[in-house]
Amino acid sequence: MSDAAPEFSRPFPWGTIGKQERREEVQATAKECTALAARFGILAIEALSASLRLRQESGGAVRVRGRLAATVVQPCVVTLEPVRQTVDEVVDLRFLPPGAEMDEDPEGPDEIPTENDVLELGEALAEQLSLALDPYPRAPGAALEEGFSIGDDEPAPESPAPRLNPFDVLKGLKRDN
Repeated sequence: MSDAAPEFSRPFPWGTIGKQERREEVQATAKECTALAARFGILAIEALSASLRLRQESGGAVRVRGRLAATVVQPCVVTLEPVRQTVDEVVDLRFLPPGAEMDEDPEGPDEIPTENDVLELGEALAEQLSLALDPYPRAPGAALEEGFSIGDDEPAPESPAPRLNPFDVLKGLKRDN
């Protein structure tokens, strides 16, 4: 994270989160949605919210679980028409206290190192949204011309023609003695 303040900032001091589960409802303002849409290079974020449960784990990490909901508008990759989509994603994060080692478990929650005893929930949620965006949004009925493809619809590449061995050509030139 850079030194600039994130577009969607929801800092929570470590001291406000204990062993008892804490519920938080987080919602972006219209101004924050506009700034995030510009950052992500999409047409609009009409709504962004999250219902979260925060709880301190042994070792000092804070586990954040819940759901992220958003309504976004992206340009169709074929027609450039606006495509409205709903994002509904599970959130499972672990905020690590300063100096804590990251766990290398690929099946575990996303881990986020922290600074200054503050959890930045807004930026973490913005990053989760950016990962959930459809990389190839299409308007209903939009189709590519024959021979073109994008993303998951991409046809398997044709196998290349076999390469000729240049020494095979030389063998044919060899004279019998």
